[in-house]
Amino acid sequence: MFEKFPLRDLSHKKHSEKGFKLPLPCFVEGTDSSGEKFREATTLSYISYQGSSFWLAHSVSIGSELKLIIDLPSNLSEDKNLKLIIKGEVAFAEAFNGKDSKERVSLRFDNKYIIKEEA
Repeated sequence: MFEKFPLRDLSHKKHSEKGFKLPLPCFVEGTDSSGEKFREATTLSYISYQGSSFWLAHSVSIGSELKLIIDLPSNLSEDKNLKLIIKGEVAFAEAFNGKDSKERVSLRFDNKYIIKEEA
């Protein structure tokens, strides 16, 4: 039913990392496991300063680099349309083999991020 990969899901860490289970809409960009570039709309299920978890219809490989593009709430930016752009490496992937199969992915963030106004 579930296929597990060796690295742990970031949302289940036992130590003192604090994160948020926020349903933030975002886009994920990267290259899938077949080598094709993709851009997919999804919703974050978890985010912390170290990483995030979300569901994807595209299958991705452990270690591949993905980019998250998250809409920031307008009340944080004086009604400007700001995006948080952050890259990371796939640390965990769990595929559900069903009719509408999606893969739960955990991303470990790089140390850099960008906040920019939508063009």
